[in-house]
Amino acid sequence: MAEEEANLETIMGLIINGGNAKSSAMEAIMAAKTGDFDGADAKLKEADGFLAEAHNAQTGMLTQEAQGNHVKVSLLMVHSQDHMMNAITFRDLAGEIVDLYKKLAEK
Repeated sequence: MAEEEANLETIMGLIINGGNAKSSAMEAIMAAKTGDFDGADAKLKEADGFLAEAHNAQTGMLTQEAQGNHVKVSLLMVHSQDHMMNAITFRDLAGEIVDLYKKLAEK
């Protein structure tokens, strides 16, 4: 049961950190939209920190799987992976949008 609790903790960490990363990326876009590029860059860096936390948790589960300790796949685990992939994609796009706002501000 301790292993299931540890996996649940990891899964929840992925969901929370993925959600936080996406929120920070959105805040970066909103800051850039108002011309606050220092704030936008800080929010993108914050999003990267949340993604790094999530990645570290995910790596632990992947290592466990690679060592032959198969983890039971649940709907919650799939949901956590979905959160991660969406957060990564959103962060990448937010960086591009912030760059576009910066270029528009130069003109």
